[in-house]
Amino acid sequence: MPNRARARRAAAALLLAALLASCDRGPERSDGSRPRPSSTPRAVPSRDVSSPPPPAVSPPPTLGPPGPGCEGGWRTPPEGDPLRAFPLRVIRRTTGVEGPLVVVDLRYFVGPESPPSDKGYLLEVERWYVKLWARRDPAFRGRFLVERRRFGAGLVAVAPYDTEGFRSPDWVGFQFDPGARPERYPALPGAWRGVPYDFVRGGAGLGIPGLPEQVRGCLEGT
Repeated sequence: MPNRARARRAAAALLLAALLASCDRGPERSDGSRPRPSSTPRAVPSRDVSSPPPPAVSPPPTLGPPGPGCEGGWRTPPEGDPLRAFPLRVIRRTTGVEGPLVVVDLRYFVGPESPPSDKGYLLEVERWYVKLWARRDPAFRGRFLVERRRFGAGLVAVAPYDTEGFRSPDWVGFQFDPGARPERYPALPGAWRGVPYDFVRGGAGLGIPGLPEQVRGCLEGT
């Protein structure tokens, strides 16, 4: 993969979903044009979101061993661990959600950039999968992917609360568009600024899958 595409993917990963009113800048195409969306978020069956979602029948697992598709395995950081608090701060900062957040599931895993690179600063990308809802506003519920690299961190994709795994077109990324206004999308929490695209397959001019094959399996069973 050309270095230019890889650099654009890395830059977009930091900005493509941190796109509410709190954001004020982001990447554009080199020719000045705006990337066109490759997909739109899929609507899921409407449900009553005025009440908290029903609790899970059983608690989610907290540890996943290394294996195909999740080469380093995954784990759930416990309460009080900075690795648990960090993605929640990113989600708050990005979406502006206030009040207590009820974490239903959280996984932490480490893997390469997408696509993998031999650059030292891209050999290991920290990632978090978080499923949560807001206690003050139960309608705010969703599944989030947060990434952290040596040069920054951001919320990179969001999916409807009632979806499962890492499937297209559930996971949506947002390519920054400085002229866009925040918009709401079916089944996604909050309002999002930017051009939506299929994060699983890649799009919005990036043409690079959101997660490399080495870590895609870390979301199995979610």
